[in-house]
Amino acid sequence: MSQIRKSTGIIDWLDQRIALNKMMKVLVSEYWIPKNINFLWAMGVILTTLFVLLLITGFLLMMYYKPDINLAFDSVNYTIMKEVEYGWLWRHIHAVAASVIFLIIYIHTFTAIYYGSYKKGRELIWVSGMLLFILFSAEAFSGYMLPWGQMSYWAAMVITNLFGGIPVIGDAVVEWIRGDYAVSDSTLTRFFMLHVCLLPLVLIAVIALHFYTLRIPHVNNETGEEIDFDIEAEKYLKGDKANAKVIPFWPGFLAKDFMYIGFFMIFFFYLVCFHFNFAMDPINFEPGNPLKTPPHIYPEWYFLWQYEILRGFFFDIFGFSAYNIGLIAFAFAGIALFFMPIYDRSDVVAPAHERKGFFVWFWLLVIDMIVLTIFGKLPADGVTMGISNSWIGFYSTITFFILLLVVLPIITTLEKKRGGK
Repeated sequence: MSQIRKSTGIIDWLDQRIALNKMMKVLVSEYWIPKNINFLWAMGVILTTLFVLLLITGFLLMMYYKPDINLAFDSVNYTIMKEVEYGWLWRHIHAVAASVIFLIIYIHTFTAIYYGSYKKGRELIWVSGMLLFILFSAEAFSGYMLPWGQMSYWAAMVITNLFGGIPVIGDAVVEWIRGDYAVSDSTLTRFFMLHVCLLPLVLIAVIALHFYTLRIPHVNNETGEEIDFDIEAEKYLKGDKANAKVIPFWPGFLAKDFMYIGFFMIFFFYLVCFHFNFAMDPINFEPGNPLKTPPHIYPEWYFLWQYEILRGFFFDIFGFSAYNIGLIAFAFAGIALFFMPIYDRSDVVAPAHERKGFFVWFWLLVIDMIVLTIFGKLPADGVTMGISNSWIGFYSTITFFILLLVVLPIITTLEKKRGGK
């Protein structure tokens, strides 16, 4: 046991027992961030802020929510929205945060792709980040079911049905997930448990892992420059702050992040107070009814590109049914970006605008995913500019997989042979 002396204050008392000063140095004041970064590097802190907002408002909503198919809809739309003081505000914040967090996740993800922040020792940062995307998707879907509106019920019916495509055990898996033969009260209580208990705990653990994986390779920078953080940190600590290429996480980096969070919260609360409807489907303000199918079932906007891939195959191929092909494509699309460090064969870590082939590939991928998102909201049997929506969805789906599995490995292999040009 270390020598305990009379403390000079609360900080010193804690420091003697839990090495508070050393922990603060490791995590905050001597965790080094490159100087040559821009506002896009603030997305991680904004995501953390949104997650905290979701936790706080979720706890407040949980006090009045009833996980029962006979009570859930009224507990949300009458009790919380009309009877609880400021209940409408907590629900709006929760709904808008659940939607906007995916916008920030996509920005964060494509920033990492654009600047090559998934390779050269940063593979675990990327993998843990993509795992967070999967977990946030599961959390969002489980929460979407809880209001027990029309779209909640039928979205749960469609998504749980997908597991029926698993060979041999599919039907048993669907029944196990639902807790019944159909989406019912037991399904609601299971998803409630997932949403408020299991998934948040797993999310917190993986967020901690994501931050930990940043500790050794450190954050990437705008130019992809390999920085010797030990040498640059030594410069900073000796007082040569102007020539050092790094700044401490606090106060240098986090102080700027607080400014970006402030700007973001202005935008966020503008949505909460004046444009919250984009995060709450009007159809979901009707109670869930197993006997009344909505004319067009679709998920929230952040799942639309995957949903379009699911229905992108509408004809059988070589004896494989369209349903099974779509299911396989949908499942792979959910994890496809995990393998970015494998698809990209080049050792070059540089922004996309300095990698000509990769730059074109990047924007083709972004455009294709936007097209998939747009057509995921439209009826499959519709027509756009004289072309069937189904065929547009099919070609966009094929383009997505070709870009990832064929084009990216080819252009990065050629880039490697040319020496990074």
